[in-house]
Amino acid sequence: MQRRQILKVGLGSVAMALTPLSWALPAREEVDWLFSAVDDPSGGHFIAGVALDGQTRFMIEVPERCHGGCLRPDSRQAVLFARRPGTRMYVIDGDSRQLAHTIAAGEGYHFYGHGVFDLSGRYLYVTANRLADSAGLVRVYDAANDYAHVRDMPLEGIGPHELRLMPEGDTLVIGLGGIQTHPDYGRVKLNLDTMAPALLLLDRHSGEILARHTPSHHQLSCRHLDVAADGTVVAGYQFEGPEWETHPLICRLDAAGRFSELALPDEVTASLHHYIASVAFSRVSANVLITAPRGNRVLLLDAEQGRLNANLALPDAAGARCDGNGGFLVSSGQGGLYRVTPGTSAPELLASLELRWDNHLT
Repeated sequence: MQRRQILKVGLGSVAMALTPLSWALPAREEVDWLFSAVDDPSGGHFIAGVALDGQTRFMIEVPERCHGGCLRPDSRQAVLFARRPGTRMYVIDGDSRQLAHTIAAGEGYHFYGHGVFDLSGRYLYVTANRLADSAGLVRVYDAANDYAHVRDMPLEGIGPHELRLMPEGDTLVIGLGGIQTHPDYGRVKLNLDTMAPALLLLDRHSGEILARHTPSHHQLSCRHLDVAADGTVVAGYQFEGPEWETHPLICRLDAAGRFSELALPDEVTASLHHYIASVAFSRVSANVLITAPRGNRVLLLDAEQGRLNANLALPDAAGARCDGNGGFLVSSGQGGLYRVTPGTSAPELLASLELRWDNHLT
């Protein structure tokens, strides 16, 4: 076997070896998966399907590092997207645990690592860059027609990143990072002096930009976000300015459409090291969890009050999702999978895997 085809996975005192497409479970067993982009210890890129008990179930090797993902409603499919400036998205079939489709961005385009479906599961909306003029776009794909590209919606800005569908099903909320990049220069940021980030609301039918909310500093790159059931949006920034400056790193758009930035204590903001990686709302309360990998922190906030409820240490905190019971699942770039429950003093380690999780869980 190739060296990359075997992963040594430690689960407490139990160790097992899995190849990317072999497993012990029957093909039709009902399992709730966490999907994430991961790297193995040798640097190989994979999409991992991990059961909620923390045991790794399957791995699919891919040619480029991936980032975020989304589930297709009323389906067993999940889609994971190549990390900026990647050029593919990968459709995973949760029953066969294999790739169902690989969709290329097309010549002259690249993806930013995120997408979201409409409520019916037919149309997929993906953030992308048109290289000829660095225009930020939402590209629309028809999942009922083998993910054929349908149209593009321009965003009048550069660097769209994570996007979500608002609860009413007609509006997309988009973190516009404002950073110009080009694959010829890898991930080098080409316009830090002229950045123009924003939090956007977009009509997914007409492509009309309904609102554009601007951060308090032009180098606060609006990247990652989540939406509560009542339509409240919380988004995280990544500050691209001088290291010695301190700026708010979390913004909120409330259900009435009022935009604000959360004023956390200065020492808490400084401890995040200018970088928010993942945002996840609880589905049963107003709690929202924020990960800050550079600061090795997770924050629990009350989104209604804009109040900090907990500031917990977690090494290289990466992806986050609600667990459906008021708590959260959080991955670590060092391999850990944790549960964070409001009211507890420390994250609970569920599993320790020899993987490098990327910054998002699906």
